[in-house]
Amino acid sequence: MSTTQSERLRELLEPLVSSQGLDLEEIAVDSVGRKRVLRVVVDSDTGADLDQIADVSRALSAKLDETDAMGEGAYDLEVGTPGAERLLTEPRHYVRATGRLAKFQLAEGGELVARILTVDDEGVDLEVPGVKGRKPTARRLAFGEIAKARVQVEFNRKDEKSHKKEEEA
Repeated sequence: MSTTQSERLRELLEPLVSSQGLDLEEIAVDSVGRKRVLRVVVDSDTGADLDQIADVSRALSAKLDETDAMGEGAYDLEVGTPGAERLLTEPRHYVRATGRLAKFQLAEGGELVARILTVDDEGVDLEVPGVKGRKPTARRLAFGEIAKARVQVEFNRKDEKSHKKEEEA
């Protein structure tokens, strides 16, 4: 049974990332011209700050230097977080996106843009925005009904405090 380089790297690096209080979300080895780039994406329930990223980057670099996991050739190591429009693939990703707007590709076809309200082991409770002055509606999606989901960037979202003040007025 052969394992891919990404699987071997995951086995090697995941304990180090976990020891820093982070989750190893993604590993990718890409060729950029003559160079290779090892991209490592980390996250946690509270997010990852620059100091944590720097600490885990140093730890990963040291571990990679003492092994031959990347082979003989030169490579660049890039460590970062998933980004603003992250793909939601694990239940923990949905939990971290609670309160955020997401675009869902439904397994039965079609798509839905809704705000994630709560998450449990079976799926997500959503608030579907109302159209043309209508009130938002609630909807439940089981994880099996979701083909793909991605967080959406909101530039004009009012924070909850100002929204509540408007409702009280």
